[in-house]
Amino acid sequence: MSIKKRLVLSNIGMIIIPVVSIVIFEIFIGYLLFVVFKGNPQSENLDLFISLRFIGMLLILIITNGLLTYFVSKSIINPIKKLMNATKKISEGDLDFSVASDKKDELGELSNTFEKMRLDLKEAQADQLRYEKSRKELIASISHDLKTPLTSIKGYVKGIQDGVANTPEKVERYIRTIDHKANDMDVLLDEFFLYSKLDLERIPFKFEDMDLYSFFNDFIDELRFDIQMDQGSANLFANEEESYIVKADREQIKRVVTNIVQNSFKYMDKESQHLQVRLKSDLDQVFVKIKDNGSGISKEDLPFIFTSFYRTDSSRNSETGGSGLGLSIAKKIVNGHGGTIWAHSQLGEGTSINFTLKKVLNCKES
Repeated sequence: MSIKKRLVLSNIGMIIIPVVSIVIFEIFIGYLLFVVFKGNPQSENLDLFISLRFIGMLLILIITNGLLTYFVSKSIINPIKKLMNATKKISEGDLDFSVASDKKDELGELSNTFEKMRLDLKEAQADQLRYEKSRKELIASISHDLKTPLTSIKGYVKGIQDGVANTPEKVERYIRTIDHKANDMDVLLDEFFLYSKLDLERIPFKFEDMDLYSFFNDFIDELRFDIQMDQGSANLFANEEESYIVKADREQIKRVVTNIVQNSFKYMDKESQHLQVRLKSDLDQVFVKIKDNGSGISKEDLPFIFTSFYRTDSSRNSETGGSGLGLSIAKKIVNGHGGTIWAHSQLGEGTSINFTLKKVLNCKES
């Protein structure tokens, strides 16, 4: 019941209840005096009746108004006190003080609105803590990942300066290594910069109609040329009669696919490397499956492969270490397109990375 209705009924009650109570009281007192005790209405019994009626009226008015005022004020003041207490707790940093209410009046709505604000603040606080943790991990990861190639560059430069590279061939090899390490640093910095922009949602996607079949057909052709030199294979499987046109940013989707494929090749432990891409068209989305025959990922590691800086390879300095951001970047881009990304893997047999993109309904399907 709303506060307005409560106050109106309280005011009505302050009139009706005393009137009814006084009438009942008069009948009761009259019955006792003039019927039970057989008093004379013309004698001093009448004066006693009038006095008792007056005292009764006064008591009824006091008790009725007092009780109604107490209960109505209590139903209003108690929730306000609870809100005041909650405000004090929150101002002191305590966000675990719940003020949820099951009342249907204005104060109940205010309490539930306040409760929603408390939960939002608590979630924002948790997000801030996660952000601070990610920021510290980012700084630590940048420091570590850049220190390794930088140390190598300094070592080779020192070797040239000290004359360790005492032949033109050695000098050339040292310079090539320095150039390779510098390129590694450049790639790492690009990935860190892109990840930061994606994390802050500062990359505007340039959406367009993109045919995934044509895209993967060209991508596989380029990939097949390189992988066949190592007795490997790359194949695309799709029903050419289906439509695979999606709304996407071509450059960013290319980065997603490149990151997935590069990650696959890092963990290819077979002499003959095989990669398969499968497309499946649904009513409102297109499914993409990229499967390799690599070493696979353990069940313990699989839930975390899209987490920033996570590496299934425990050695950060190993050849397969990478920045730990490739799949995390892919996930942020896919999510930014309104799609989802997930993985299936079995140790010793390989891994498949799957993602979806929103489909564009075209004249081919209408």
